[in-house]
Amino acid sequence: MTGPRTPSTIVAAARPGADSAYGSVTPPIWSSDTFCWPDAETKPEYDYSRTVNPNRNLLLDTLCELEGAKGGAITNSGQSAALLALLMLPAGSVVVAPHDCYGGTYRLIQAVQDQGKLKAVFVDMSDDRAFNAALKEPAALVWIETPSNPLLRITDIRRIAGRAKEAGALVIADNTLATPCRQRPLELGCDLVMHSTTKSLNGHGDLFGGALLASDPVLAERIGWWANAAGLAGSAQDASQILRGLRTLTLRIDQQERSAIEIAAWLAKHPQVREIHFPGLAGHKQHDLASSQQSGPGFMVSFRLKQGSDATARFLCGLGLVTLASSLGGFSTLICKPSTMTHRGMPPEAQETAGITGDLLRLSVGLEDVADIIADLTTGFAQI
Repeated sequence: MTGPRTPSTIVAAARPGADSAYGSVTPPIWSSDTFCWPDAETKPEYDYSRTVNPNRNLLLDTLCELEGAKGGAITNSGQSAALLALLMLPAGSVVVAPHDCYGGTYRLIQAVQDQGKLKAVFVDMSDDRAFNAALKEPAALVWIETPSNPLLRITDIRRIAGRAKEAGALVIADNTLATPCRQRPLELGCDLVMHSTTKSLNGHGDLFGGALLASDPVLAERIGWWANAAGLAGSAQDASQILRGLRTLTLRIDQQERSAIEIAAWLAKHPQVREIHFPGLAGHKQHDLASSQQSGPGFMVSFRLKQGSDATARFLCGLGLVTLASSLGGFSTLICKPSTMTHRGMPPEAQETAGITGDLLRLSVGLEDVADIIADLTTGFAQI
């Protein structure tokens, strides 16, 4: 097949050209830590699995095709992918990041700043004045997270990436929530795209993984060098399992998104909901922007309750089908209270600035029947 392929074809057809031993359709797992050299001077394509492994390469090739990337690295967690992006920067670099980013990203960038290795500027990416002010001091990297976690705010990737490049900065986008099925940041002007493959790409809630991909082959080579030097590569087993999870990615995202749209519309009319965050709603203030750069709103919904934190606790205790847990993107519908769970590492003042309140709940919609999810949420509301 020539020409561009759709995501569903990419993930279904991802396999080696041939299994040299048996011609298996499902790729085997090459778990060896080391590989045989023909002689002491001739380095083989595969020599040592920290550096290079067939399963990681197969997963990497698949993700690169999904994102339109030229290369990169498969890491052992999403946080390793984030760290890898920072490791490539010169000492003292300025990193401009969203003030409402994932709590783990905030904690990592802040901690590296506390060590004196970079300068972090956390800014509201929708505030042009604040963003332009942040770029007055030359920045090495501009970090985009859209939709943001947990408030699902949308960053105009084309505008932010264009302004950042004019200022001489590299641009990275965390595409974990949207997935390449719904958004391709490299096509919109980013240099790097990262994923926590732990989430939707694997989709089965049973491992950790990450990926950092680049639009430029030279940048991709740097990523690979640093991943090897720092020992951040994922295992052959995890790469194989993530690829297995990818086979059903488009099917899962389609169903989860359909359910999320229905749940968001129901929550938007619920008398006990103060605020709903879901860019798929026509009334959402960033609906048009989301539609211009995403092919769908995704499977995440966040909302605030009218009665505050105490009501939140009672609501959560009333749930049975929906699980209180801090991950997202898997087969099971999960709910969390970001202020005390996923964003616990953000200081209270940073949470307040970002708009992460004690009555905010984040819902990752899974594969259960949507009527059953709504029925369980109804039971939660009845406890308030």
